[in-house]
Amino acid sequence: MAQITTNLVREPIDVAAATAALGSPGAGAVVTFVGRVRDQNRGRVVTAMEYEAYPEMAQPLLVELAAEAAARFRLEGVVLVHRLGRLAVGEAAVFIGVAAAHRVEAFDAARHLIDTLKERIPIWKKEHYADGSAWIDGEGYHGA
Repeated sequence: MAQITTNLVREPIDVAAATAALGSPGAGAVVTFVGRVRDQNRGRVVTAMEYEAYPEMAQPLLVELAAEAAARFRLEGVVLVHRLGRLAVGEAAVFIGVAAAHRVEAFDAARHLIDTLKERIPIWKKEHYADGSAWIDGEGYHGA
């Protein structure tokens, strides 16, 4: 059975610790993805990003998503961490990590997890600009 870790955090994501949690003697491949706040979106300069969620709803869905991916891709481990609150440009907003026996399953699982997280997990984002802010509509709950 895969080791699964999921979390919604308000402090900076510890990428090294999240990656270390993927240690498994049966894993020949570890794939990680770190989504960061970028400085531009849709032609506007972004100064910050704000993520909000209803943790009592989002956390169980993260666990469900991780368990589904672990079974589907035969994973040894899954780590999903999403940051909440106001983030500066360059800060990590999401960490997706998977460990699998082989690289094909690991890469496929990581892509599936980030795409499905954006579609199914109720996390909303608000972009901040020099001249205002806007809640971002996008793919599913999470946006682009």
